[in-house]
Amino acid sequence: MILEGFEALKSFLEEPKNIVIVGHRNPDGDAMGSTLALKHYFDKKEHKATVVVPNEYPDFLHWLPGSDTTYRFDWQNSQSQRAIKASEIIFLLDFNALHRVGSDMQKTLEKYPNDFVMIDHHQQPDVVKYMYSDVTICSTSQMVYQFIEMNNDLHLIDADIATCLYTGIMTDTGSFRFRSTTSTTHRIIADLIDKGAKNDKIHNNVYDSNSHNRLLLLGQALSNLQILPSYNTAYITLSSEEKKRFDFQKGDTEGVVNYALSLKGIIFAAIFIEDSEQSIIKISFRSKGGFSVNQFSRNHYNGGGHNNAAGGKSYRSMQETITEFVSLLPKYQKALEESYED
Repeated sequence: MILEGFEALKSFLEEPKNIVIVGHRNPDGDAMGSTLALKHYFDKKEHKATVVVPNEYPDFLHWLPGSDTTYRFDWQNSQSQRAIKASEIIFLLDFNALHRVGSDMQKTLEKYPNDFVMIDHHQQPDVVKYMYSDVTICSTSQMVYQFIEMNNDLHLIDADIATCLYTGIMTDTGSFRFRSTTSTTHRIIADLIDKGAKNDKIHNNVYDSNSHNRLLLLGQALSNLQILPSYNTAYITLSSEEKKRFDFQKGDTEGVVNYALSLKGIIFAAIFIEDSEQSIIKISFRSKGGFSVNQFSRNHYNGGGHNNAAGGKSYRSMQETITEFVSLLPKYQKALEESYED
């Protein structure tokens, strides 16, 4: 764990401040849950807090308390810029480096004259003045809970804060099934339920609100599934044409890679999604056991994340990307075999 400047930060926040809270590009449940929870907490402390995210996030997260006050940097640029310029400090949540916000917003943040606070659980974080980093914690939302606890303010967690934090923890742990879900996580979840998080409603809003087209897209993705039993590996592809055919919306591929990982005997899974807007192949990796997809992605796909969950990108065509991916597997065969879990 890295905890830098915490006491100085507490002193700085003793008086009301103008604060901006930033999440990463393509925000997921943890990014939105943690940023909105922190906003609600700071509002209760009489600060003025504004959440700014680089771009749109999935529709199944728009119900979160406070979502309607969030600025999207790409299409609410003037409002976002004003909020950033007026702020006295910026909190960076759920990402470890400024490039994770996208090039346009990165340029704005690099010119920011005041200090940053980073609260994040990804590996190899950039160094900022105030930092709370812990790669062993399952989600940034859990870290926000513990940040509030370090400030002796757990009594300020109300139903809105609890709902946001529960959502972030639930989504980043795969509904509490990943190895990073500890007994501490479950104790925090119990407290959030006691403080007003309605676990059944949250699960329904996130996981049981699929459109017909999203399920058809899932069917297409599963029909594209390829299994490489010699390497305990499976992968899925989705082309731009397939996405268009099923009216792809942001968030529609969330969690699809886990279907490949759910196969018996598979400990390494990937999904390759063509993104014609950015001219890249977006990649998500998942693994079981000791095989580090974080290191694999850093080595080959300009990405990173966690040991068992990471992302990356390729600037090659889909076929070239798949050919390269398959060609890499013999180099990792021993590590894959040793990582296997019954």
